[in-house]
Amino acid sequence: MTALTLSTAAAPGLRADAIVIGVAKGAKGPIVAPGAEAVDKAFDGRLAGVLETLGASGAEGEVTKLPAPAGFKTPLVLAVGLGSEPEEDAAYDAEALRRAAGAAARTLTGARKAAFALPVTDAADIGAIGEGVLLGAYSFDAYKQSARANNDAKAKNDKAPLAEAALLGGKPRDAAHKAALARATAVGEELNRARDLINMPPNDLDPEAFAALAQTAAKEHGIKIQVLDEKALVKGGYGGILGVGAGSASAPRLVKLSYTSSKAKKHLAFVGKGITYDSGGISLKPAGHNETMKCDMSGAAAVFAAVVAAARLGLEVNVTGWLALAENMPSGSATRPGDVLRMYSGKTVEVLNTDAEGRLVLADALWAASAEKPDAIVDVATLTGAMMLALGSRTFGIMANDDAFRSAVHEAAEEVGEPAWPMPLPEHLLKGMDSTVADIANMGERMGGGLVAGLFLREFVGEGITWAHLDIAGPAFNEGGPFGYTPKGGTGTAVRTLVRLAELTASGDLG
Repeated sequence: MTALTLSTAAAPGLRADAIVIGVAKGAKGPIVAPGAEAVDKAFDGRLAGVLETLGASGAEGEVTKLPAPAGFKTPLVLAVGLGSEPEEDAAYDAEALRRAAGAAARTLTGARKAAFALPVTDAADIGAIGEGVLLGAYSFDAYKQSARANNDAKAKNDKAPLAEAALLGGKPRDAAHKAALARATAVGEELNRARDLINMPPNDLDPEAFAALAQTAAKEHGIKIQVLDEKALVKGGYGGILGVGAGSASAPRLVKLSYTSSKAKKHLAFVGKGITYDSGGISLKPAGHNETMKCDMSGAAAVFAAVVAAARLGLEVNVTGWLALAENMPSGSATRPGDVLRMYSGKTVEVLNTDAEGRLVLADALWAASAEKPDAIVDVATLTGAMMLALGSRTFGIMANDDAFRSAVHEAAEEVGEPAWPMPLPEHLLKGMDSTVADIANMGERMGGGLVAGLFLREFVGEGITWAHLDIAGPAFNEGGPFGYTPKGGTGTAVRTLVRLAELTASGDLG
């Protein structure tokens, strides 16, 4: 993991492999952003012109390399685009800094140390840059270690992530700056933990293995944990989780993580869909739609990471995380289309499509979470392809049973740089889930399928409990190239939103 430090050192005398500066799009061409004054001075004030000659425009994510000027102890200047120059007297947006730092960290793979001389006006900027570095420097190489150990040619090209990042403009003795860096470290490391889980192959991460990893982390961070195995699930009547996991040789689990604070006045519950592999079950997914289905536990990974981050930050709020873990496979014992499951709530569900399994495991976990009467519940799930069709691959949808809470969740997501959009729960779509043999069916109208899934989940939230549903099907797994601080593969989306909601609840700013 990349080490973050605060530094007041002068840029010319700093020993590092590279110095990272910001460049923005100005009205008449690229401009050098604050923080890089020493570098610009060494170029006799002509750095912007040099960068323009090299093709730099300041566009977001653009990276330009040039030799460091004479007198610098770093050999390389890395200019990274920040997007449009802010209006007069306005600071650079935190997300622009986060993305720029991430793009630079990705480019500097293999470097031992880099100095980041990006614009810093306050502690929040320190936090954004630090977070961007940690997220951008991420790599998943757990399954390449043997090749690297054998020293073969391909392994030599798999360079290690940036080892250390010194944030210039940060004040090592300033309490706010130190706190911002500590927060960035905790959130960044836990989000990367979620990415690791999402990227793990399903033959190594089944429900039992996921639960074991959660137990290890809980012990390390003083979090209480309860794991319900298949026998406990049968005894408790968790028909949804059991029904989804019935076709797999890997038995399901329900994991409860409880972080408590002696100063807490509020209690949040986070519920995550944890389908460690989704074949679709008997309603088998077609070829081309199941290769990345190891990512169907991204919601549980986000919940897990957020609870651990809350514990590491010592937030003054009680946070309970529920991980509904199962593997959805076809076999002679699998749930069939037409079967009826009796859920943990006692309600019966007719299963019309076994590939609509996420809502079944979430329904049991939502009812279990409701029994503790938390102040609010937020569930996170890679739930529907319909949400991807509606919002694309970088934005998640937010549904809720309370408009004000939905707005608060949306604002929290936007604040931390996770694109999201509020979605409705149209009552008329409920009728499509009417069943002639059960209380409700797990499928409804095809059009608006993401909203139908939200309405189904709402049926399993306890009366009077504020609830929101995050459908992260689009941004949970990046099948394209990396961008900003987002890698190819598991992204860890929703972790930062959940942590921010916990912080706002602890401070009393979420109601």
